[in-house]
Amino acid sequence: MTFEALERIPRSELELRWERCRALLRELTPEAGGLLVFSRMNMYYLSGTWPNGVFWLPLSGEPLLLVRKGLERAGLESSCANILEYRSFRDLPGLISDTGAPLPLTIAAEMGGLSWSLGQSLARSLDAHIFVAGDAILHRTRSVKTAWELAKMRLAGTRHDISLRNLLPSRIAPGMTEREIAHRVWEVFFSQGHQGLMRMQTFGEEIFLGHVAAGDSGNYPSVFNGPLGLRGEHPAVTHMGYAGKVWQKDEPLTLDVGFILEGYHTDKTQVYWPGPKSSLPDQVLRAHEFCIQVQDWLTENIIPGAVPSRLFNHCRQWADRLGWAEGFMALDKNKVHFLGHGIGLAVDEWPALAKGFDIPLEEGMVLALEPKMGIRGLGMVGVENTFEVTSAGGRCLTGADYSMVCLG
Repeated sequence: MTFEALERIPRSELELRWERCRALLRELTPEAGGLLVFSRMNMYYLSGTWPNGVFWLPLSGEPLLLVRKGLERAGLESSCANILEYRSFRDLPGLISDTGAPLPLTIAAEMGGLSWSLGQSLARSLDAHIFVAGDAILHRTRSVKTAWELAKMRLAGTRHDISLRNLLPSRIAPGMTEREIAHRVWEVFFSQGHQGLMRMQTFGEEIFLGHVAAGDSGNYPSVFNGPLGLRGEHPAVTHMGYAGKVWQKDEPLTLDVGFILEGYHTDKTQVYWPGPKSSLPDQVLRAHEFCIQVQDWLTENIIPGAVPSRLFNHCRQWADRLGWAEGFMALDKNKVHFLGHGIGLAVDEWPALAKGFDIPLEEGMVLALEPKMGIRGLGMVGVENTFEVTSAGGRCLTGADYSMVCLG
């Protein structure tokens, strides 16, 4: 049988990624002679295939992709010249030496890409070597998107916006349950090419569609690291929407749902109101408009050289001055201390707009900006959209209309 890859990342594209990774390797871990990568997401980023294995990126020379299973698929999909099978971490020194250079004494490793037990197994198998953390190299490499990646994210963002603002409103109405609404979202998303499986890179974090929160579900206690609360399907599946919660008159419906196309995500929050704009309570309207103002200010200021922590501090102090401190970025224990996050192959990429993120932004980064406001006894309003960092400010990938969608 003869098969063809569904897509093959060009060799020139992979080389751009390898060279950025190597530059950061020299900057952040100058003692290391290369980088070992273990998570499938980062191996896909560097090889073009989604393998079960290990990726070795030396400081110079041809990388090596080692797979436990799926050698034929890796050969179809990856532009890497060196792709081999392996069985154990003990095989790594010999296989890497066979490519022309021995494994160096000091190795940068993606430590977040292995469980504790596998990390210990690696250390035992390569006990003659010293390991240093290489995770920051990968986070920062992926944070700046290439033109090839941006093209995918722009298309995803356009379809995301069409789905939530053009297609969904006619399919939802007060009286539907959160779960029914979640299914309507899936229908329109799948019609626009959403590929179903969304990914997060934080260890143990999961996502499925996103948050569907009607009324006070928006303030329901949440363990997810985001401002919008939700009841979810069940305590064991805290995603999508609850079949027992009905969207009622005079309460907002807040959808914080992601879109994925060819591996790349965009993030967007859309609020719906069950009635004409004239029926919006003043507090709801003012809170939502403040969130739009914050997003607009951030849009103007996410330029190369801007410092994420300073952007966050400015907006937090702004909310405090205007009396929005209680509900800004959620109420009570749901409150989060960030205003946005990187996004790409994962929903939760580097950097965050938060305290401690002091490395300046770069052109080509993509950020999801999400100022939101919890209103006690009512729910949550606000916005989230995905922006590309440019010299002229943020370029929105998920539409230009940030208003609530009023049904009626």
